[in-house]
Amino acid sequence: MENIKASLRRAAIAYYNGSPIMSDAEFDRLAELVNYEEVGASSNDNRYPHAFQMFSLQKVFSNEISTKDPFNSYKDTVIVSPKLDGAAVSLLYVSGKLHRALTRGDGKKGLDITRQMETMVPSSITTKIEYFQVTGEVVAPKTIKNARNYAAGALNLKDIEEFKERDLHFIAYGITPTQEPRWSCDLRTLSKFGFDTVMDSDWTEYPDDGVVFRINDNAEFESRGYTSHHPRGAYALKQIQSGVVTTLLDVKWNVGKSGVVAPVAMLEPVDIDGATVSKATLHNAKYIEDMGLEIGCKVEVIRSGEIIPRIVRRVY
Repeated sequence: MENIKASLRRAAIAYYNGSPIMSDAEFDRLAELVNYEEVGASSNDNRYPHAFQMFSLQKVFSNEISTKDPFNSYKDTVIVSPKLDGAAVSLLYVSGKLHRALTRGDGKKGLDITRQMETMVPSSITTKIEYFQVTGEVVAPKTIKNARNYAAGALNLKDIEEFKERDLHFIAYGITPTQEPRWSCDLRTLSKFGFDTVMDSDWTEYPDDGVVFRINDNAEFESRGYTSHHPRGAYALKQIQSGVVTTLLDVKWNVGKSGVVAPVAMLEPVDIDGATVSKATLHNAKYIEDMGLEIGCKVEVIRSGEIIPRIVRRVY
């Protein structure tokens, strides 16, 4: 558990430095596993509070949907939209003017990226709304390797001319406070303001990490409330990833701080969803025996929950 928390601390610092080492989904899922609360890097430099907290989404995996669908008894409209995989940001408008743009950070505070974002989004909007926060994703085309890191890293650039040369796009998915009875109408309002939104296209040219299901009725959405991490009126459906075949090179036995000895598979490095995997958990000796694993055999590896590498079977 302490190793996971150390990894989360490193990931938080990397995120605030503009070079994330794991996705928001990976960070949130690991944080939930170990009840990790220190989700922000411990720096006060250039960090400001969001006008409204930016929550993450509950994750439901495709093999769980029949039993864990939060909306299985809900009869009204649910909107489905792509869960774009980029860098989440908030934009605060006051009297129609862009006041401040922030990275998601820990959901409560983020880094000031106003100078960068004012080159991508409307700086002035004709509206009678006194203030509102727009949330969305800065994305890069999936043709760019490590597109998410490319997008997030760009937000940390100090040279605005260099930033403007990056192939980036902002796509909005929310406005707070809500302005209309239905979320779909809110997004149409954002379109009228000059934003592209997740409802305008399926945005297949950009990377995604699932689809979002969101209750369309804003009053119903709010009445369901929030946990400390996510709203109860929306969730992200994630697909179980197929495995990749590689070679088991060795098995090492690690002693944890609790004194438990656990085996770790040393693998021929292989790319799984943009991450280089060279190690995988084996749980215990019985796990190895049941799968008939031997040094040099071929094994199928997945990133369990899209995070932790795990061997699922011996191939030959």
